[in-house]
Amino acid sequence: MTDNRPLIKHIKNHDALFTDLALIRNAHAAQLGFGEYGYHKTPKFISPDGQRQCIEPERSIVLPNLSTLKGVKTILTEVLPGLCLVAKSDLGFRYPTAALAGFDAPFIKRFRSEYFHRVGEDRNICRPTNLSYGIKSRGKGDNRQEYEIWVPDDQLQQDPLPLFIDKYGEDLPDDVRDFATKTPIVHGWMGVKRAAFEALYHDPQVTGDLVICLGFSVDVYNIGARPDLSFSHELQSSIAVSNVELEWEIMGYYAPSNHPFDHDVVWQAINNSLSAIGDPIAEVYAEQVIPIQESKTERILSTIRAQGISSEQIASMNLKPWEFLQTASSHRRKPKDPSRSINLLGRLNRLFYQSERKLPSLRYIHDLIAE
Repeated sequence: MTDNRPLIKHIKNHDALFTDLALIRNAHAAQLGFGEYGYHKTPKFISPDGQRQCIEPERSIVLPNLSTLKGVKTILTEVLPGLCLVAKSDLGFRYPTAALAGFDAPFIKRFRSEYFHRVGEDRNICRPTNLSYGIKSRGKGDNRQEYEIWVPDDQLQQDPLPLFIDKYGEDLPDDVRDFATKTPIVHGWMGVKRAAFEALYHDPQVTGDLVICLGFSVDVYNIGARPDLSFSHELQSSIAVSNVELEWEIMGYYAPSNHPFDHDVVWQAINNSLSAIGDPIAEVYAEQVIPIQESKTERILSTIRAQGISSEQIASMNLKPWEFLQTASSHRRKPKDPSRSINLLGRLNRLFYQSERKLPSLRYIHDLIAE
């Protein structure tokens, strides 16, 4: 890719990618005069009853299409005094996501897979790897709880629950732990291409002594019309919904060296930052925003339900998330030709590369939002 976006690489190595990103962020903070500050990840949130919860502090808006976010990076710096984009922090990837819980569930279960293309590989292929399993609280208006693990390649077809319980142990709230033990059911899929970049936000009136680290992302996505991504005759497509989401998430913060940690002070700065950033963005895009209070994962559920797919049909399909890592199903057959197996990976690729509703390239997204 271009020199000014060194983190859009043809690699699948998460560790190398985010190590590079951390180095770039630290160097940028030093240039802004925060060289003596230390970086800290977003701390766990301690609830009034003393439970330590993994909280994902983020906000987002949903817009009709990518063109509405043309030049958004420039717009952000104009309407947000104190916000400084981290130069050369851009990265991009594509991923399919499955919603694994219904509307009656207290939380959302999700499987997600990321893929970085190898050098020289056909870029019209989305071959999922790096499967993650997670649980989130519902909606997108508050600081949602999120718990996530990456499933080892040699355990992709096993129940990830033991890994999940082992990682979070006693930090897992009882209601989340109880929900985690329920069998996941695949309700539907979406394909996403994400262009992301980082920023530092410092306003003493909002953040106090802290410098808040933000991750911005522009997600362009398609949601399947049916849980198994087969063709919908009602829609004349295997894609039901296409939108774009602008998201900003607290990644961590910088504090002066030897600065004493105070849980309430840090979380006040985080929540103040979310509001201080969100209000100007909402004003800029007020006329284009689609008023949706669902997370993208939840939008899969409402999209599938809108197509009249019943819970009984979903249960009878009995889809497994790892089936979409396979080129061809070992046991599913085409209804009109039982001699032919179903290519689930091919169906998944249609969420990214269907000619009539093709998701744009990562290069195109980055160029557009930087204009």
